[in-house]
Amino acid sequence: MERMKTTGRRKIPLVRIEKDANRYSTFSKRRSGLYKKASELVRENDVDLGIFLSSPADKAYAFVHPTHNAIIDRFMNLKTNLGEQIVAENSRNKVNQLNDRLNELDKREEVAKERLLSLSQRNKTRDKGRWESIDHLNADDVMKFQAWLDVGEIMLKDQLAKASSSSQSPSEDADI
Repeated sequence: MERMKTTGRRKIPLVRIEKDANRYSTFSKRRSGLYKKASELVRENDVDLGIFLSSPADKAYAFVHPTHNAIIDRFMNLKTNLGEQIVAENSRNKVNQLNDRLNELDKREEVAKERLLSLSQRNKTRDKGRWESIDHLNADDVMKFQAWLDVGEIMLKDQLAKASSSSQSPSEDADI
């Protein structure tokens, strides 16, 4: 069998790290990894969890879910208060509901943006097509279109005259 070219992954013996700088750095990295694992454990298994640490520099760190009091009371009494359990469960459920709602609203926003983009493209195409269709009219069609516009203008003038006569009488010389 061939020997490995690298040392690979090996078990490192747990001994005190003598250099202060190395110990602080290792503590910070391990604390970060511990918090990530604790967060995964809470998220995946829906458990109450409390981790309290004291650094080599005597600083206190904590990771708790759902609250400090709920974790401490559960540890101290080993019989948790039913009310606190209900509050913790309620808060967990509310967070889950809000996350679900947020995800649903994000999906709706994406659909609305896509629809708005589609409608604006459709409007651009429609406006362009309307003017292109006028360019393709023959002389007879242009005459019919002109007559239709003239009839529309007369109807609008009549409607305007009726509306203005009900409020006041317009001058007869007014050109509309």
